[in-house]
Amino acid sequence: MKSRNKKWNIKNLGCFARPPHFAKRMAFMILGVVIQGFGLSILRAIDLGVDPCSCLTQGVTNYLPLSFGTCQLLCHLVTFAFVIRYDMSYIGFGTVGNMCFLGYISDFFAWIWTHALPKGFFESILARYSLLPLGLVGLLFGAAAYMCSGLGSSPYDALPFIISHHMKRFSFKTIRMLWDIAFIAAGFALGGTVGIVTIACAFFCGPVVAWVQKKLERIISPAPTPIPNP
Repeated sequence: MKSRNKKWNIKNLGCFARPPHFAKRMAFMILGVVIQGFGLSILRAIDLGVDPCSCLTQGVTNYLPLSFGTCQLLCHLVTFAFVIRYDMSYIGFGTVGNMCFLGYISDFFAWIWTHALPKGFFESILARYSLLPLGLVGLLFGAAAYMCSGLGSSPYDALPFIISHHMKRFSFKTIRMLWDIAFIAAGFALGGTVGIVTIACAFFCGPVVAWVQKKLERIISPAPTPIPNP
């Protein structure tokens, strides 16, 4: 019984750990989630596709009388149960930030666009394709900033890692690709939007995260200034 209690102790599992430079990491995580929500709101408005996770959420909103943010939270809670069951070390402040607030931040910006912009603004082909780079960059760079903060992953991002640890026959890239395809297929079947943004997220999210991580580490933990010899 004692060993079982120790196994499920939050401290032993590393949940909500506070790594070095915690304040900077928290700031980048919050900023990343806000920027990601901003970008996602634009992509939803221009209707040229969204990331695989949001694609499923869009499909769910067609069947539940709930907001996008609430539906996304419900989808995350389902996958979150598996993260709790198999590896709680992926849970952190970033998990809560992305899982609980991203969808609602996107809804908030969508509300602003509805009240601040002329009716039918996003129906123009010129407006849609002009705003596409802004929405895509916001989504990808916001996601990269939150992921690289080192404060935990969303259940959607954590589960492919957990699956790869249990299925050694397949590479992580293969598992992540199949994971994204499964969400895209489910979202499309439920009426979610699949478009060029969905494809772009699948191809460019990894490289963008890797590039931002290098830049972010220099800001979070800069190299110490060398002390000149006397």
